Amino acid sequence: MIKSSISNCPVPIEQQPLNEYEELKTSWLFRDSTLNWREYITKIAWIWGLSWLLAGPIAAASFTPQKHIGHFILCGAAGAGVGVLLALVRLYLGWFYIRDRLYNSTVFYEESGWYDGQTWTKPQEVLTRDRLIVAYEIKPILQRLQFTFAGLAGMLLIGSIVWRLI
Repeated sequence: MIKSSISNCPVPIEQQPLNEYEELKTSWLFRDSTLNWREYITKIAWIWGLSWLLAGPIAAASFTPQKHIGHFILCGAAGAGVGVLLALVRLYLGWFYIRDRLYNSTVFYEESGWYDGQTWTKPQEVLTRDRLIVAYEIKPILQRLQFTFAGLAGMLLIGSIVWRLI
């Protein structure tokens, strides 16, 4: 964790937005969204492929692969897309939470438990630093996730059109 440059910061170290950002950035699922595009898409494809382990048997129970191969593939692909969607929602919510913690001029924190919440107003230098992190580090990640959501929706739309044609 990064120690705060502000010595009079009352926020516990693990609840300081910059430390929360650093921890999130290095956690196993969230670091995947910081990879280059090729590695990121590969990770998403792995999630989709692993989701087939659950979606495939369900699709096979609904559409026998020997009789309805097209419907089986489309149904399985859409079902596996749910796994990707859940992962993307988790990533988006996590990054959005950290974005808010960094961007806001005040920090809500708990000293010892849920019953004693406090707020701390960030000094201007901390606020500027945090907003630069949001603008140059987190905003591109959120845009990438939004683009991925759009791509997933586009594939679902194409799958729906193909379903009608089969």
